[in-house]
Amino acid sequence: MNKNVLLGIRAVLTLAFAAAGLAKLAGVPMMVATFDAVGVGQWFRYVTGIIEVGSAILLWVPGFTAYAAGLLLCTMVGALIAHFTVLLPTMGAGAAVPALVLGVLAAITLYANRVQISFLTAKA
Repeated sequence: MNKNVLLGIRAVLTLAFAAAGLAKLAGVPMMVATFDAVGVGQWFRYVTGIIEVGSAILLWVPGFTAYAAGLLLCTMVGALIAHFTVLLPTMGAGAAVPALVLGVLAAITLYANRVQISFLTAKA
């Protein structure tokens, strides 16, 4: 994939996850309500916010882009699970679209930087 496209994807991921993570850490009412609805406790909002902000930073640290993208992909898989198992009746299926799009972008970034993770490139 074109380097400029990958750079743009990384920038989008950084902006989206830095904003979402900071909103979680700041206790924006919508984020508090969402995590209340999921029912795992507000501690999980803080953990998710730290993962999102930390990963947004790590996307730009040489050698850590794939790890950051992998963390973000896992976070979006969790968000999709929460949307379709708990939040669907109140938020509707459309609310899961941002998590799906960001998950795909994180997967593309992970794949493009897979050489950073030895077990993904190891030959059997």
